[in-house]
Order: sequence, then structure tokens, then C-alpha cells
Amino acid sequence: MVEPPKSRYTLTWISQIAEVPTAAWDALALPLKTPFLEWAWLHNLEQSGSASARTGWQPHHLTVWRDRNLVAAAPLYIKGHSFGEFVFDHQWADLAQRLGVEYYPKLVGMTPMTPAIGYRFLMAPDTDEAVVTELMVAEIDHFCSRHHLSGCHFLFVDPQWRQFMEQHGFSSWLHHSYIWQNQGFHSFEDYLAVFNSNQRRNIKRERKALETAGLHIQALTGDAIPKPLFSQMYDFYADTCDKFGWWGSKYLTRAFFEQLAHDYRHRVVFFAAYPAPDSLQPMGLSFCLTKGDQLYGRYWGCSQELDSLHFNACYYSPIEWAIAQGVQLFDPGAGGRHKQRRGFPATPNHSLHRFYHGRLTQILRSHLGEINQLEQQQIETLNQELPFKAQPSTNTEISDQQG
Repeated sequence: MVEPPKSRYTLTWISQIAEVPTAAWDALALPLKTPFLEWAWLHNLEQSGSASARTGWQPHHLTVWRDRNLVAAAPLYIKGHSFGEFVFDHQWADLAQRLGVEYYPKLVGMTPMTPAIGYRFLMAPDTDEAVVTELMVAEIDHFCSRHHLSGCHFLFVDPQWRQFMEQHGFSSWLHHSYIWQNQGFHSFEDYLAVFNSNQRRNIKRERKALETAGLHIQALTGDAIPKPLFSQMYDFYADTCDKFGWWGSKYLTRAFFEQLAHDYRHRVVFFAAYPAPDSLQPMGLSFCLTKGDQLYGRYWGCSQELDSLHFNACYYSPIEWAIAQGVQLFDPGAGGRHKQRRGFPATPNHSLHRFYHGRLTQILRSHLGEINQLEQQQIETLNQELPFKAQPSTNTEISDQQG
């Protein structure tokens, strides 16, 4: 197949994903391992008012067309703040202010409020990715310069795509997430066996605490999920956010959760803690998504604080389910070094950055290498503290599992 010249491509900015037919978008998104770039998830964020100009997440997606066919797309947002990104660039914003540079607005590529690895440009398989990426980057540069945006930032990027984008002049910033990887486990006992004796006892005690409280956790998927649980999940989510005050900002609306019952329940896994086998109202609920051999923890909440309920609903039951389903990777969500003690090693992830102000660019490139080196040292230190009998290799990229 002969690739058409660059002039045959049409690049178009859209203000909502609804301007693109679902099938056209998902033809590009469904082959990816991440579920967070699929049409329904992004559309629900916008339609529900969770990602909007009012909330500081103004959708401004870049699409590429060839003969009326969508061949590439980049979910992008104009941001007036840095909340909900989980890549903490406030020091860059402070530096910009001292230099007299307006840091906001900026352009961000990620799934809003979703710190899960896998962001990249969506690309049709028969497209020359190098040619189309060059066109997209040039258009992004032109847009940011024309509208005086300080920079373009891609967060939680696909590891292989990161290396590709570095060739286009983006600077890579190293971070870490806590991610569980299946080490050939066939049972929960296999998972327990990797820990030292002290931590095995702790996990068994935390599992026993749920039984002592008279609770059992049930995994619910797809059509087996009762519709009311989606609205109840919002109640639990909102309550959990409120407990953390300013740091627990509620980004998602009730409408977002309720809409998932209609168009995304095939990806949803609820881990519901019931007080009795015939009970209809769970006392605790964790919300995960699954796609292929990957599982992603998102939110959780409960009506009553009970010993170890959080650990069971958010870690142990999902791990047990993941092992039974052949899941190879479980990303439980943002934050919390307590994940480390339960077998989630610190795993590298990267963001990509480009500034459109010479001084900021110079400082970024001058210091980012040192920053990344310090982050790598922290990852190594964290993983030396894992409570395993014999520490496995935990510092490798996960490029073969994320894509």
C-alpha cells in the first residue's frame, strides 16, 4: 500500500468526542490494552460534566482524517489548573510565575482524573505513524503558540510510545506507580507464598478480620451487576473524597457512574462486601475496570469503617479474582505506600513535556536528567523494602504489558 502524501490528510480540532462516531473512534482505541481511551469512557466524562471547561478540563481533541476516514486521534484538554492529573507539576508552575511566564492554560494529553499508564495517539494500523505523528505534533505546536499555551504535556504514557515521542523533541519525566504483576500464580496461596513469614501472617490476619466481622466479598461483572450499585458507588466515592477534605476532590459526578451501567458495564468489576448472603446493600464497594489481561482499581467506599475492609475490597479480593481470571497486571490506582507492603512494587511510569518559552525549556532540559536519576534511586529504595522472601526483579519497564 502506498501511503498518501501529507496533503491528503485533514487535521481537525473537536470540542467534544461526540463529534466522532463511536465505531470510528473505537476502531483505533479497542486494539489498545488500556480501556481509558475508548469512546464510551471519554464520552461519559464529558457528557456527565466531569470533564468540562467548568471543571478546568476543556476537551479539545485533535483528529486526523483521510478520505473521510478517521486515521488518528489525540484526546487532549486545555487545563487551567493541575488538579486531577496526578503528575505534580506545581513546582514548574511556581518557577514560571517567578520568571513572569503564564503557566496556565496548558494542553494536557491523558484520560482525565485517571492515573493509569497507556496514553498515546490513537492510530489506524495501516497508517504511517511517523508521518501522521509529525503532522499532529506540528499542529499541536502551532495551536499552543497561536493561543499562548505555555506547554503540552502527555501523562502516564505508553512506554513504547514515550520512546517514539522523545524523537519528536519531548522531554521525559520519570515517576512511579504501585503495580502488581502476576508471577505465574495459580491461587491466592501462591501469591501469599512470595512474602516473608511476618507479612504472610499480617495478610492472613487482615483476611480473617473480614470473616470475623461477618462480611463476604462478591465479585460482580457485566450484566450481573445490579443497576443500583452504580449510583451507590457514587455515594461511596463522594463520601471517601469528603473524608480527605481538600486532597479528596470529587472530580466525577453521579451521572458519570450511572451512565456506565448503560454503555460500559462490560468493563466494570465491582467487589461488594455484603453482611449476609441474601443482602442487597453492600457495606463496602470497590470499583475496578478490566480489559484483556489487565485490571485497574479506581474508587472505593463504605458505609461503616471496619478492620481491613479496605485492604480486602481493594487489594486481596481483586488479586484473588485476577489470578482466577488469568489477569497479568493489576494497577490499584493512585497513591499509598501501604500498597507496597501487599505486593505492589514501585513501577516506573513517564510523562512527556514540551514548553513554548525558551527559559522554561532550558531549565527543564538542564535539570530533568538529575530529577529522573533521583526518582530512579527512590524506586530502587522502595523496592528494596518489599516484604518478599526473595525479591524478584521489580524495576523493569512494563512495555510488554502496557500498550
